[in-house]
Amino acid sequence: MFVRDFMTADPLSINPKTTYPEAIGLMREKNIRRLPVVNKGKLVGIVVEKDLLSSQPSPATTLSIHEMYGLLEKLKVEQFMTSPVVTATPNCPMEAAAGIMIDRKIGSLPVMEDDKLVGIITETDIFKAFVSVLGGFVEGVRLTIELPDRPGQLAKIAEDIAAANGNILAVTTTNINEDATSEVTIKETGADVEALKKRLAEREISIVDLRSHINYSPSEYGK
Repeated sequence: MFVRDFMTADPLSINPKTTYPEAIGLMREKNIRRLPVVNKGKLVGIVVEKDLLSSQPSPATTLSIHEMYGLLEKLKVEQFMTSPVVTATPNCPMEAAAGIMIDRKIGSLPVMEDDKLVGIITETDIFKAFVSVLGGFVEGVRLTIELPDRPGQLAKIAEDIAAANGNILAVTTTNINEDATSEVTIKETGADVEALKKRLAEREISIVDLRSHINYSPSEYGK
């Protein structure tokens, strides 16, 4: 999985002389939170929504509303953009891009190819990749097991799923536990669940969780 698979290609950009009202108006119109800043074809900065909002005068200011708007209209992007910009390439692995964002505490990476802006990858794209890796976009059975940390164990489980007429969609593994087992989560579709459970029991494989794919609805508080 690479950045090119999840990035937004040919992202909207602005120039350093773009005014505050123009930048924030563009963000709201296009429902985006980041704008790369390009000058004469070269990436020179990036502006995020929080930069724009933090540039507004404090509500406690003694300026009148007309004076406040007058100041904002004179603000140029070059005065509050982030520069230099941390970037990625289209061939950057997604886990590397995510690691850079975590390490730098940033929410996006412009994507550069031969010094040309070709895309942008954001934390939302990272979430989409994470869900894709877990098979979250496809209906099926989600099986979590404790697997001994020995060569060939996962291959045997794959054989059991195939024998039960299942098709593996995704596999993820957590760190090795103190008892030399790993917690492996497998998303599959089509298997006879009871037949699969029987085969796993014969191998003395502990099932941590087994459930059909469910689209959970979030709870809302504070209404």
